[in-house]
Amino acid sequence: MTGLLLVAIVEMTPGHTEEGRRYEDAVLGLLGRHGGEVERRTRSTDGNTEVHLIRFQQRAGLDAFMADPERLALRSQVGEAAPVARVIEVTDV
Repeated sequence: MTGLLLVAIVEMTPGHTEEGRRYEDAVLGLLGRHGGEVERRTRSTDGNTEVHLIRFQQRAGLDAFMADPERLALRSQVGEAAPVARVIEVTDV
């Protein structure tokens, strides 16, 4: 497959797991408008971490997703309950 492949390791803020999950549900739902899709979404057994495998058709899609006004508004609304994500660009082997 082509495009940009990312792994996002998402840590929920302690005490705000449910808010973090709702935020992730909402923002992942915005990927399609930017040529992105979740290929796989997993959650740790303790429920505090998620790992997402995300593919964009083009790097410009990631840039547009990051600048999406709805995503930014959601991030602002969730405030300090927002999860922290580490995003790594990867390739298939």
